[in-house]
Amino acid sequence: MNTTKRLRSRFRLAALLPTLAMGAALTVALPAPQAAAARVENPYVGATPYVNEDWSARAAAEPGGSAVANEPSFVWMDRIAAIEGTSISRGLRAHLDAALAQGANMFQVVIYDLPGRDCAALASNGELQIADLQRYKTEYIDEIAGILDDAAYANLRIAALIEPDSLPNMVTNAGSQAGSTQACRDVKASGVYEKGVGYALNKLGDIPNVYNYIDAGHHGWLGWDTNLDPSVDEFKVAATSEGATVNDVTGFIVNTANYSALHEPYFKVTDTVANNPVRSSTWIDWNQYIDELSFAQALRDRLVSRGGFPSGIGMLIDTARNGWGGPDRPTGPGPTTSVNAYVDGSRIDPRYHAGNWCNQVGAGIGERPQAAPEPGIDAYVWAKPPGESDGNSQPEDNDEGKGFDQMCDPTYPGNDRNGHNPTGAMPNAPLAGHWFSAQFQMLLANAYPPLDGGGPVDDEAPTVPSGLRVTGTTSSTVSLAWTASTDNTAVTGYDVYRNGAVVGTATGTTYTDSGLNPTTAYQYRVRAKDRAGNVSDQSSQVTGTTTAGQGGEDRDAPTVPAGLRVTGTTASSVSLSWTASSDNVGVTSYDVYRDGVIVGSPTGTTYTDTGLTATTTYQYQVRARDLAGNASATTSQVTGTTTSSGGGPSGALKVQYKTSDSSATDNAVRMTLQLVNTGSSAQSLNGVEVRYWFSDSASSYTTWCDWAQMGCGNLTQSVVANGSTAGADHYLKVTPTSGSLAAGANTGEIQLRLHKADWSNFNEADDYSHSTSTSFTDAPKIGVYVGGQLVWGTAP
Repeated sequence: MNTTKRLRSRFRLAALLPTLAMGAALTVALPAPQAAAARVENPYVGATPYVNEDWSARAAAEPGGSAVANEPSFVWMDRIAAIEGTSISRGLRAHLDAALAQGANMFQVVIYDLPGRDCAALASNGELQIADLQRYKTEYIDEIAGILDDAAYANLRIAALIEPDSLPNMVTNAGSQAGSTQACRDVKASGVYEKGVGYALNKLGDIPNVYNYIDAGHHGWLGWDTNLDPSVDEFKVAATSEGATVNDVTGFIVNTANYSALHEPYFKVTDTVANNPVRSSTWIDWNQYIDELSFAQALRDRLVSRGGFPSGIGMLIDTARNGWGGPDRPTGPGPTTSVNAYVDGSRIDPRYHAGNWCNQVGAGIGERPQAAPEPGIDAYVWAKPPGESDGNSQPEDNDEGKGFDQMCDPTYPGNDRNGHNPTGAMPNAPLAGHWFSAQFQMLLANAYPPLDGGGPVDDEAPTVPSGLRVTGTTSSTVSLAWTASTDNTAVTGYDVYRNGAVVGTATGTTYTDSGLNPTTAYQYRVRAKDRAGNVSDQSSQVTGTTTAGQGGEDRDAPTVPAGLRVTGTTASSVSLSWTASSDNVGVTSYDVYRDGVIVGSPTGTTYTDTGLTATTTYQYQVRARDLAGNASATTSQVTGTTTSSGGGPSGALKVQYKTSDSSATDNAVRMTLQLVNTGSSAQSLNGVEVRYWFSDSASSYTTWCDWAQMGCGNLTQSVVANGSTAGADHYLKVTPTSGSLAAGANTGEIQLRLHKADWSNFNEADDYSHSTSTSFTDAPKIGVYVGGQLVWGTAP
């Protein structure tokens, strides 16, 4: 990357726009026509971009909208009819003529009508089918190119944003990964996206004053190494299709029509909390990036080094709607009680999931368009004009080929692609691209940096929640539901009152009040609140009465755990396993007895007793407990005898394990290991091998070292077949390449991950080495070998 920082500059705005927006009858002298401009490396430097007059008029008509109505934004050509003009927008030539009349020397246009368009998001589906590539070429691209190539517009620098979301979909949504669609698989099989993008690059790249920028998703989509390099490869394929070359590409754009933060100011992706990397948090989920600026700059380097794109390419970042201001914006780092608390308290992007993309509640206008703000960044731009909807929140008939995507429905509970989180979408949204006044007002109110004058003041309260009702009761809970309120911007939550006091908040329209007394009546009301802190009046009151329960309380003990057995021993540990108990409410934990004394209380059905003496026999029993504290009888006794030494040549090495992945059925096996030298002298790591046993039937696997304190470059890892051993027909082999461990030292964290070649899901529940421990514990079911001999743990 060129590390010389370019001069930051705001675009020069045309002097005529205030008169157009406000309708004033002023005479303004226009600049003299320029000579045809020579091609430049960054077309945004020294540019006066066109202010989209259709959008500007709608923005200026909104309260407070004049604060942004003169900002330049892209013109979207989202169907063939848009070229000549539609009922909501003038045509391409009319926009170009308006740009000349403004005295602009730059025009920004979105090319967006691929066959099978946006195969993973129904809200932005298009008019052309997969078989319509020829129509795309002749009726769409050729027509646009013919207009842009008109000599009348030769003095305009024309930035063309090429097909948002198309190529990233081919990387993540066209295989067997979670969230993939058959529509995307069909598109990938046809090659129509690569051919269409290649044709557009070639045709538009032949026009001397056109600058092509390919859409490259956003960090929350492609930021993992497993997605980033395949994306670069996909971009290269498209850029060399249908006669195009990499020299037809001026650069790439990220965050198009999205909400990802430009820069997270209060934490870094390299931060740790209690020695746990923040990348292990639920929000980051092992992504390599946490914001768009770092992602864009890293992607640019990868495009040059791996993709072979010209070293002068630049990046654009869409900042129209990623400001995330307002009263709830953090002002400093979050608490360090856990990685999730730290990240969630620090991040300015408050969405439920980084994959949520439709009309996000709480969003705000971001950085205003500006040229060369950071190294490698050609400009911050407004690709998606603020106030234009991402998609309709309910099914709606239309002649634009746009479907209904449930990610735009605020009541939809989510899917594999967003981790089954709420969508965070605003209600009452119109079709994609149509004006959404409530969204525009919200974006103004939450702008960051704040707008001059602070934007409009929202003092309108939400409507009162209606239809409050009791939907269920138990001896200790009352469940409620109500009908959603409406607001001029957006409802952000509800306060639930019990007997006049707030007992909880909800973002949706249901709530369960718990910890109540049996056979007791409670009065409930609900009120709504919005982003600005306005609150509605309280709803009408309802009464919920808890049931009597079983004698008023739970007195039933769990069943006795069955099948207690010793599953492994070392010189200092005994590992146990048993079959789960059952209970009328639910088992919460187990007490493990060693020689009649409780030594641990795990929540699962395994336990490793550590710190024991070599060559010693211990007696074990287990009992179950439930939420009310009822305890089962203890199991029959089993005996475990420790071995005579730590094993192997040195008797000094052991492995410890923890996990941050609570799902045993997703498409990755994740683990964090560390080797520990328990001996009194240094231990060489030459010939040391760690084996994590699991069971699966895939034909091949891909492994990663995500992070290691000793350096991932000092480790190798691979998957090895292990016959037909139950729970262990494969193992992940991890081998240090060199080094040694001092007495009492450990390697520090080694974060590992493996996927199947087809990205289908695992079932780790029966894997021999699988554990649910979230802090480092000895792991005797993970073997340590030295010179091929087992020195720690118990092999399956």
